[in-house]
Amino acid sequence: MTDVVVVGAGAIGLPSAYFLAQEGMQVTVVDREPAPAQGSFKAALGGVRATHSEPAKIALCQDSLRIFSTWKEKTGTEIGWKMGGYCFPVYREQDEKLLKDLFPIQHKYGLKIDWLDHDGIEKVVPGINVEGLRGGTLSIEDGQVSPLLFASSLSQECRKLGVEFRLGERVEQVLATSDRVAGVKTSKGIISADYVLNAAGAWATQIASTVNVRVPVSPDSHEAGVSMPVEQFLDPLVVDIRPGPEGKTANFYFGQTHDGSIIFCYTPSPIIPGEDRRSTSEFLPIIANRLVNLMPRFRHLVIRRLWRGLYPMTPDGVPIIGEAPNVSGFYLAAGLCGQGFMMGPGTARNIAHYIARGKPYLDTYLFETLSPLRDFSKKEALK
Repeated sequence: MTDVVVVGAGAIGLPSAYFLAQEGMQVTVVDREPAPAQGSFKAALGGVRATHSEPAKIALCQDSLRIFSTWKEKTGTEIGWKMGGYCFPVYREQDEKLLKDLFPIQHKYGLKIDWLDHDGIEKVVPGINVEGLRGGTLSIEDGQVSPLLFASSLSQECRKLGVEFRLGERVEQVLATSDRVAGVKTSKGIISADYVLNAAGAWATQIASTVNVRVPVSPDSHEAGVSMPVEQFLDPLVVDIRPGPEGKTANFYFGQTHDGSIIFCYTPSPIIPGEDRRSTSEFLPIIANRLVNLMPRFRHLVIRRLWRGLYPMTPDGVPIIGEAPNVSGFYLAAGLCGQGFMMGPGTARNIAHYIARGKPYLDTYLFETLSPLRDFSKKEALK
């Protein structure tokens, strides 16, 4: 018997276990992998931005930024935190309008973001291709973290708080009696619990379906890579929202980590649905072309590693966070849309607060926009 079963030891489940344990609850984490953070958590690039268009996502990521930026001070553990901001350089009039139109809502919710002119962008992104550069946005409080360092530290902190990990064990069914959750059935037996948190990422839909709860999450895959370290020169992560000239990519982004490595990723067009995480032969030539076109100095980069991860997508690009309908005690923290790492700590603190105290850490109105019962027809402007 435990107070809470957390399904998934990933970007949402692991910090949720931490905050639930801080609330004084007995927590058991179940994951089919042999160690924590073996799914999309370790596939993340580590960028953390509150630069969104949806108020709830802005607030969740602001909370994540507070947690990441103070983690070393609180735990004494290095997680590679770097507050360099996020920069969106602009070369097209429609992109300038899109980004500037978001300023009122972003400023309303406390995001420190401004428009920089041509010279300003050239200064914060040294070596950027200036041909046709109109300017761009810079949000100075965004940053990045090492997913591997954070996962290791977070796992240790969870164990210090008494969290039990049952790894290499698959949740087969959420158990409920009279519309009240009773625990889970796993590949190794039954775990009775007062609460169950579905933080299963790309597999959240399957987990929820075992108790007849609909969770509209569909995974698609994205590829990324990292270079050998080079001398530090770049503070912000850089996002180019233009579609790629080869017609196979939407936006792409890159940044320089605390150790000097260049990390990079693009959004494939069309998306690649499914759970395939094998690297492809086309990724590196395409991303190399985009990187060198935007940053000619990258032509000498030595690439160290490539990998693919999954984006658990919702129809509207917004997470599903809250108590499941019709099953009391069954909670959802799913569909983070490839932003699970950056929203993970903020989401976790809110869902833990909600389970333990009956109300979220976040403003109630904003939290309700994440409800499993919402209308999923609206599309986020800046995913």
